[in-house]
Amino acid sequence: MKMLFTSPKVLLSLLLLPLFACQVDAQAVSSLESIQSQAELDKVIASLDSALFDSYNRCNLEKFSSFFTDDVEFYHDQGGVTLGKQKLTESVKNNICGKVTRELVPGTLQVHYMKGYGAVEIGVHRFHHPGHEETEPVGEGRFIHLWQYKDGAWKITRVISYDHHAAAK
Repeated sequence: MKMLFTSPKVLLSLLLLPLFACQVDAQAVSSLESIQSQAELDKVIASLDSALFDSYNRCNLEKFSSFFTDDVEFYHDQGGVTLGKQKLTESVKNNICGKVTRELVPGTLQVHYMKGYGAVEIGVHRFHHPGHEETEPVGEGRFIHLWQYKDGAWKITRVISYDHHAAAK
């Protein structure tokens, strides 16, 4: 049987392809400089939010971490402060994966342009506990994400997650 991929370059390319695909998924949106309207900015940030939390809900930690700067600061009203992408990713792995999923509350997303930097995203999200709906109430909280556009990529530099409470039924 003949080998289809005999070149080391082809083999290396195939091995690295998932890494590049992960980055493209996270950043297949417009650059800050090319955005010409609020509607375009809203679309970009909503797309990033959707991709970020798709990776969160699926526990795709490599993709999840690609949305943050190495020195991200995450402030949580109940969990305290988490500093750095590595610690944030570990926290999601240990406390979220297989236990919690997130959904954006429709109609709550606000996006504001930050000149020369990126955008601030504000909204309300709900947290579900798959398989434990009867014993774990749906949680709700507010969030602020500070998105920076730098070196061709959108990344979150700061998160404030607050006002956590049981969602109204």
